[in-house]
Amino acid sequence: MPLEAPLAPVADRAADLNARYRHHAAGAVLRHALSDPQVGRIALVSSFGAESVVLLHMLAVIDRNVPVLFIDTAMLFAETLDYQQKVAARLELADLRIIRARPSVVAEVDPDSTLHRTDPDACCALRKTEPLDRALQGFDAWITGRKRFQASTRATLEFFEADTDGRLKVNPLAHWDKADVQDYLINNRLPRHPLVAQGYPSIGCAPCTSPVAAGEDARAGRWRGAQKEECGIHFVNGKMVRTGAGQ
Repeated sequence: MPLEAPLAPVADRAADLNARYRHHAAGAVLRHALSDPQVGRIALVSSFGAESVVLLHMLAVIDRNVPVLFIDTAMLFAETLDYQQKVAARLELADLRIIRARPSVVAEVDPDSTLHRTDPDACCALRKTEPLDRALQGFDAWITGRKRFQASTRATLEFFEADTDGRLKVNPLAHWDKADVQDYLINNRLPRHPLVAQGYPSIGCAPCTSPVAAGEDARAGRWRGAQKEECGIHFVNGKMVRTGAGQ
């Protein structure tokens, strides 16, 4: 069996892929990401949040055997856990992997489950970043559902990004606006996350997510009142956003 050719440095791969697929539609970007040799081994990471079903459906149409990683922080809304099971069953996702923090580490770092109040960055690192880092071992790239319109920190998002760990981050829906999302949901008759109708356009962990008022940024309800806009598993303008204790 022939050996696979080594991948180019991640920054070069991202630049090359963006140049080649810059004018492609979301579905084409995703399809190419699953087959282009410069992308390598890939998984989709999904929160099964407010708009997640769009990308999950798009993936299932192309190849439902691609690994889907879902981080269960043990602090999610009950509605999210129920929605995750229903969507996975409906789309017949063949390789859904539930990712959790190590119980022994949680017991040591956050035994009373109050870390989110004193250091939300450290809580995200414990329950999201470290478990995802472990789950992504063996993958060269991962797919996200991030979009430019979601927040000012995502205004320049590209289809392909270079992550600090040497992996590619693929954002097929980067250029979509809210109307594109709604059209896809309606045209494909996809189930909505039940909390969207209750004023949650962006849904994370229950203690750190609140409803959003009309006119507010879609992510205004995430970590409201804290100097924090991302959970720590993503870049903001090319820089890490993990600033909590131990980062």
